[in-house]
Amino acid sequence: MLLLNNIHVFYGAIHALKGISFEVNKGEIVTLIGSNGAGKSTCLKTISGLLRPKEGALSFKDDDLTVVDAPQIVARGISHVPEGRRIFANMSVSENLDLGAYLRKDKEGIKEDREEIFTLFPRLKERRRQLAGTLSGGEQQMLAMGRALMSKPELLLLDEPSMGLAPILVKQIFEIIKEINSSGTTILLVEQNARMALSIANRAYVLETGKIVLSGNAQELMATEEVRKAYLGG
Repeated sequence: MLLLNNIHVFYGAIHALKGISFEVNKGEIVTLIGSNGAGKSTCLKTISGLLRPKEGALSFKDDDLTVVDAPQIVARGISHVPEGRRIFANMSVSENLDLGAYLRKDKEGIKEDREEIFTLFPRLKERRRQLAGTLSGGEQQMLAMGRALMSKPELLLLDEPSMGLAPILVKQIFEIIKEINSSGTTILLVEQNARMALSIANRAYVLETGKIVLSGNAQELMATEEVRKAYLGG
């Protein structure tokens, strides 16, 4: 479904991604793990069109993504939940969700999908008229995910969904991620909590300073000494 081949990305003179290559197959949960500054978020921003690769190939269902802008990438079936949630704080929960569907014209379908989001995230239904900036951290994360799902993505990019959340909420968010995946949405997950990410993923890639240093089955990687020492605290 998604293929990155020898992707190089720069921030000015800083070489952030140094020949990254990986793939995501339909129906999978694939996770990118690594320390801060390894290039994980840069990968997602490049896929969603917020950054442009200087070199390499990037395709989604055989369509070249390097020649289209971010709104067109959303229209083709990729939605991005950014690090830090980036909700519209001065707008209501319902208005934030409606913005997720800004490229869609099917009013009845949008209405149905909004109700599905409320079923997936009951707290959002309770707070649908509330200003998004007054929500708790966990509720804001749910809203960011719900907003992304309103575009009906085939591939959902999740950047640090557990950041700043209490452990009980982290567990809840990861259960919801599994539920989203089981309903047919492919997921590429960037997550600092490597143990939780590996526990739900099919496959994983380990990034260090802009390069992939390990890849494979998530459960098998979790059992390796290198991953346990570097990312699992054991």
